[in-house]
This record gives sequence, structure tokens and C-alpha cells, in this order.
Amino acid sequence: MKPKYLALGAIVLLLGWFVFDSLSQPGVGDLKGGFQEVALYRNENNTGPIVRVYAVTVADTLWQQMRQYGDLMPYTKYGNTKVYFFRQGQPVPKVVRPGEVNFEAEFNSNCLAKYEKEVMGNVTLARYPLR
Repeated sequence: MKPKYLALGAIVLLLGWFVFDSLSQPGVGDLKGGFQEVALYRNENNTGPIVRVYAVTVADTLWQQMRQYGDLMPYTKYGNTKVYFFRQGQPVPKVVRPGEVNFEAEFNSNCLAKYEKEVMGNVTLARYPLR
């Protein structure tokens, strides 16, 4: 076999491996717990800190799965991503907003956990944060 064909075969195999590896990354759908996004806020600022707030329902209190879900959410360096988890079947906010208070106080008792990724990637997962 000519070296040209060997080099071409190696390049094709390498490209095939890159595509497979890119398409087989874990995602939110791979997690157990029946996560369902109910509300989302993202500020329109693309030049400064980007703030994201999510309200998500979950079938069970799988704390590690909640942490993984939060880790899979988009995050921007110097930005802030908050994910509030609520049990399915209970009242959930349909609208979230930026700031210290992200939804109406009537939903506080239903909040199971709050995942927050802050500036420079500091992560916290607080269980029952609003009780």
C-alpha cells in the first residue's frame, strides 16, 4: 500500500473519531429524575456578565443528579447561572426574573434545591434554600 493511502486512511479515522466523540457527549436527557425546564430568564447583555435563571421540575430529590444538571447548564465566565428545582406536580413559577428574589414568594416552600454557579465558576447546591 502506498504511504499516501495510509495517511489518508489515518486522517479519515481521526475525523470519524472526532465526530463520534463530539456527538456522544452526555446531556440533560441522559440524567435520571425527569428534569423539565419550566421557566428561563437570560439578560440581553452580551458584552458584560450574563445572568441566567432557570426553574426546573424534577420527579425525585436526587441531589447528585441536580448537581449534574446544573453543571450541564450554560455558563459564562464572570456571569451567573441559577437553577431552582421543584417537585413535579407542585406549583412552580412560570416566570423567573433577575436579582436577589427570582420568583414570587408563594413558591418558596416548594423549592427543593438551588444550584448556583457564580463568578469564576464557584458552584453551590443548597438543599431547601428558601424554607
